Parts: sequence; C-alpha cells; structure tokens
Amino acid sequence: MGLVGELAHLIDMPAKDIYHDVVKRALVKDGWKITHDPLMLRVGAKDMYVDLGAERLVAAEKAGHKIAVEVKSFVSPSEMDDLEKAVGQYILYHDALIEREPDRTLYLAVPKDIQRELFDEPVGQMLLKYQRVQLMVFDPRQEVVLRWIP
Repeated sequence: MGLVGELAHLIDMPAKDIYHDVVKRALVKDGWKITHDPLMLRVGAKDMYVDLGAERLVAAEKAGHKIAVEVKSFVSPSEMDDLEKAVGQYILYHDALIEREPDRTLYLAVPKDIQRELFDEPVGQMLLKYQRVQLMVFDPRQEVVLRWIP
C-alpha cells in the first residue's frame, strides 16, 4: 500500500481511483457542478464514500438533477474480479443513496475500453439489461463524457 492508501486508511477514507480527476474534469466539461469530492454516506455507524457528487440545472425545471459517480479503472489482472467488486460496491452505494439521498442517481464511471471489453459483452449486457448498474462512459485521453447508459 502506498503513502496515499496508508493515509486514506488512517483517516477512514478510500484512496482515489487513478481516473478520479479525469472523470471530475469530464463532468465539469459536460456541464456538471461538482458538489462533493467524495460524497459521504452514513448508514448506521458505517461511512461510505462515493467518489463524486454532482448536480446540473435542467433547463426545463427549477430543481437540479443530482448524480453520484463511482469511478472504476479495472486495472487488476482479472477484469471479472474488478467487475464483481465494482457491482457489489455499486449495489451497496445505490441502496445507501435510496436511504440517504433518494434524489441522486448513481452511475459507475468506466473508461471507453472497459465499456467495450466488458459491457458490450454478454456479461455486461446482462448487468445493463437487468438494471444492476448505470454507466457513465468516458474517454480518459480527451477527458470527456462519451455516453450515459441507464
């Protein structure tokens, strides 16, 4: 564990994903205002930290649209292990948001190559079909949002 991971562990906050700042810049370019970095959710005595909270005013409405974004890079040797962990974390955060901030929509932010390699394949299509996750697909080089997949 590196110095950042050790310090995050000591103060009970997770280390940032390698694409954290890229996604943050992509959201701002897409018209979102970052409101939380990270978005802390407390359920009972347990704290959870979704990577980002953001909101954008919708032109046709007076109320803003709020989202929470969990950033995942999928860099371990096993994509399936990363996917299993990401989906588990997503479900936990999703349910915590329903309890604590039901007006926020949760997205799993993934780079475009992971969307192609995992979510365009049958296993990923199954997760999308049964609405287990919603994706925000980004281009890490251009730092832009490419797609929102409900």
